[in-house]
Amino acid sequence: MRKIIVPTFMTMDGVLQAPGAPEEDRSNGFQWGGWQFAYWDEQMNSVLSKTFSTPFDLLLGRRTYEIFAAHWPYQNDAIAEIFNRINKYVVATTPVDLSWKNSVLISKDVVNELKKLKQQAGPDLLVHGSSRLVQTLMSNHLIDVLHTWIFPITLGQGKKLFREGTQAQQWKLTDSVVSTTGAIIASYVPDGEVKGGALYRIK
Repeated sequence: MRKIIVPTFMTMDGVLQAPGAPEEDRSNGFQWGGWQFAYWDEQMNSVLSKTFSTPFDLLLGRRTYEIFAAHWPYQNDAIAEIFNRINKYVVATTPVDLSWKNSVLISKDVVNELKKLKQQAGPDLLVHGSSRLVQTLMSNHLIDVLHTWIFPITLGQGKKLFREGTQAQQWKLTDSVVSTTGAIIASYVPDGEVKGGALYRIK
C-alpha cells in the first residue's frame, strides 16, 4: 500500500500560502510571498535531501502542478532529474495541460480514485504545495505522514493548513528537528480518535 506523505511549510499561525516566491500565489491580495527565504539553512537542506532519497511519485493540485511544469522540465539539477522522471498525479477539476512527461490526471470521483491509487503497488505519493488538495486529504483521513515545517514568523492572513473541515483525530510525533534559524520540522502519523479527559478534578 502506498502512503500519502505531506510536507508543508507553514508560519506559526498556520499560513502556508506562497512560501517560496513573491509571485507564487497572490490570491486574495496576499503580499508576503517568499516568506520562508530568510530562514533556510543547511540543516533544512539535509532534511529535504532525506525526503527525496526514498523513491516517490508526486501528487499535486492543479495550481502547484502548473507552477512545477513551467519550471522543472527546464532545470538541470538532481531534483529536476527526479521530478522529470517520476509519475506526476494531478488532481484537477478544470482543464490542465499534461504535456510534462509522465503526468496522470485525476479529475472525477477524486476521493475514491485517491483511495484506489494508495492501494496500488508503487512508491509513496509525495504532496508539495497544493493547499486545496491538502484540505481534501485532511477531510477524508487520507494523509499517512505529515511533515510540518513551522517557521518563526506570523502573517495574520493567507491560506492556512488547518481550516474548517479538518477532521478531529490524534497525531503521533515520530521525529523532530530544530533548524539553526528557529524553524521546527516535526513529523507525525495518524494516532486514532481524540481521547478526552481532565487535567484536574473540580470539587
